[in-house]
Amino acid sequence: MGRISVAFLLVALLGSALTTKNPNFRENRTTMVHLFEWKWEDIALECERFLGPKGFGGVQVSPVNENLKVTSRNRPWWERYQPISYKLITRSGNEQQFADMVKRCNAVGVGIYVDIVVNHMTGTWPENQGTGGSTANFNEWSYPAVPFGKNDFNSPICTINNYNDPNQVRNCELVGLKDLNQGSDYVRDKIVDFMNNLVNLGVAGFRIDAAKHMWPRDLSVIYGRLNDLNTAQGFPSGSRPYIFQEVIDLGGEAISRDEYTPLGAVTEFKAGAELGRCFRGQNPLKYLATWGEGWGLIKSGESLIFVDNHDNQRGHGAGGGAILTYKDAKQYKAAIAFMLAHPYGTTRIMSSFAFSDPEVGPPMDGSQNIISPSINPDGTCGNGWVCEHRWGPISAMAGFRNEVSGTAMSNWWDNGNNQIAFCRGNKGFIAINIEGGELRESLNTCLPAGSYCDIISGGKGGSGCNGKTVTVDGSGRANIEISGGGDDAVLAIHTGSTSRMM
Repeated sequence: MGRISVAFLLVALLGSALTTKNPNFRENRTTMVHLFEWKWEDIALECERFLGPKGFGGVQVSPVNENLKVTSRNRPWWERYQPISYKLITRSGNEQQFADMVKRCNAVGVGIYVDIVVNHMTGTWPENQGTGGSTANFNEWSYPAVPFGKNDFNSPICTINNYNDPNQVRNCELVGLKDLNQGSDYVRDKIVDFMNNLVNLGVAGFRIDAAKHMWPRDLSVIYGRLNDLNTAQGFPSGSRPYIFQEVIDLGGEAISRDEYTPLGAVTEFKAGAELGRCFRGQNPLKYLATWGEGWGLIKSGESLIFVDNHDNQRGHGAGGGAILTYKDAKQYKAAIAFMLAHPYGTTRIMSSFAFSDPEVGPPMDGSQNIISPSINPDGTCGNGWVCEHRWGPISAMAGFRNEVSGTAMSNWWDNGNNQIAFCRGNKGFIAINIEGGELRESLNTCLPAGSYCDIISGGKGGSGCNGKTVTVDGSGRANIEISGGGDDAVLAIHTGSTSRMM
């Protein structure tokens, strides 16, 4: 191909791909939540009763296509990552229930982002029936419900044992999962048809599972063939699906996240690992003054960030012991508060079910059907569901991020160690203390004079504050107090209706 033709193709591909980095949030919404293993009907209800009213912008859902029922392991969570067909039927529900959920969530301003598994099909297991009744012949690489046969997989068959060999990482089987050949036109057709069906049903975008294990050139073709988002579901004409790709890159491997950022956003695993180190006290919070690209993280507009995800909260998938989870409640809430207060990246909140065994699946009944979360009188969840997104400080900080959207971080303050504070323009202020002693300082909040309710300790209630009241003087300063113990490591105020007293 001639030099001019190559340049033209590159520009065309990149021009198309850049549009996949817009998360398509609506109504000044800025954060998504991963409702891990929830049923479609329950997600629809959660959009209507909580996520929409609280200002969340989207929900990442678990894989939607038919997967192998791994009954020999008591239906572990990871069976959802063992595809057997592209039919929309899982323990979360069928295609009709999925479509109803998407429509109802879009109606209240909450987009749906589907976790897509197209790198591979199943591994080899004693059982061979899927959640929709489809079967496979593992020894023949045969998946008749798609259909895929042996010619649709990478050959020769090999196993990844050297992550410094890009060819092996992308052409060999990941932990025994049968590795599809995305360079095949037929395989691409099946993947594109699957994803476009979801786009037509109204989804806002996709998490691309195991993107690192697929060639960027193949993914660029697949992404370029996706339909524009469905205008009947409220998306502007010409909107492209948001793509965020799972690429674990902590440095030291042959495959770089930078190979995938031209195609779409990338999940920045270093963010959660570094925040974990800081909020566990391994690195002082004062270092966060340069947080974001100053730490060598991906450019803000190309990154999807999180404190933990469904993999690394279970001790694998990058980050190791640094990762904070719901089990470290105080540090976890403080780290999420910082992430949501800071302008860097597109943010995602993990919403878990409780576990001690890292392989255990979601709460289920005696017939292995997923049990719905119950909602307690205080708004938290029961029936084995953690629902971190419903924890008061976390949902309040999702609202904080909405209120300060479009402003820069300013007026950084720290005590030289683990007490920090900063403004977001003239719209918001946050202070964090994870030291043993109290934080007692007169600080510049950058806010207009007046009384504000701390959203972490309760926000507004009737004519007063449910928690702390912060009085800002005419110069924008206020006396900030955060104790050194207990659960109140964070104080946050903003000019929105849930904080500012008129």
